[in-house]
Amino acid sequence: MSDNPSPAQLVSGLVRLLTVEKRAADIFAGSPQKGGIGRVFGGQVLAQALQAAQASVEGGKTAHSLHAYFLRGGKEGIPIEYRIARDFDGRSFANRRVVATQENEDGSSTPILNLTASFQIPEQGLEHIDAAMPDVEGPEELKSDMEMRRTMADRIGDKLSDAQRALMLRPRPIEMRTIDRLHWMNSDPKEPRAHSWFKTAAALPDDPALHRAVITYASDYTLLGTSALPHGLSWMRGELVGASLDHAIWFHREARADEWLLYATDAPWSGNGRGFNRGRIFNRNGELVASVAQEGMMRRRKGKS
Repeated sequence: MSDNPSPAQLVSGLVRLLTVEKRAADIFAGSPQKGGIGRVFGGQVLAQALQAAQASVEGGKTAHSLHAYFLRGGKEGIPIEYRIARDFDGRSFANRRVVATQENEDGSSTPILNLTASFQIPEQGLEHIDAAMPDVEGPEELKSDMEMRRTMADRIGDKLSDAQRALMLRPRPIEMRTIDRLHWMNSDPKEPRAHSWFKTAAALPDDPALHRAVITYASDYTLLGTSALPHGLSWMRGELVGASLDHAIWFHREARADEWLLYATDAPWSGNGRGFNRGRIFNRNGELVASVAQEGMMRRRKGKS
């Protein structure tokens, strides 16, 4: 891929990244991100694990929830293996357990994620929604996060290493437009709430399973950072050390990840070196399409005020 890939090329790369390869019965492999550095993005492992689970379920059942624990940080540049356990196959529901591992230099394997996903045949049922979409600006009225990243990089350029600057400005297949000031944009304590629009930078194939995987991938953005907002601290400024510990998603209705979705996050608690965060994802019609919850390790970096 070129140094300045087009939106279509970026999204094509994301589709390839989230397309797992079947190696054997209930064993799948996920490719590493090209040019990835350091630790694997948690959303990538979640989405690939979900894709592996989805590939093992038949009979018209679709994923309605997943619950995962991050065990260790994955390493970029190394493929990830996903092993499936078929814990349950009923008439209406099915359950899959996935263990994601990476191979070490000595040939042993290290688990990095455990995920359980539940599937259901779509059906009609009692309906109610007690979740109004926040009244916020539409995406057309906002600058892209990449524009704000470029402005921030120019402003604090002398404080960034070449690697940090490259990571900050790396082209992304997910376009985001933020209404509030995220942790990296602001050093003043503020209430733990954030709102961002997101979608892929180009159209996706008409595959509902892929759209669920992309929403899963994007759901790891901005979430843990919400619990940093009341403290006026940021990972990007080197003031915090953090990592996702667990992640849960409930899919309420089908949604396209290549159309604008609003991600409304809040963090009702932090303490004991952890932060708890919740997210609600709405489509442009104001319908709740997914709910998210995550707890993460969040510690002040030693030596930083």
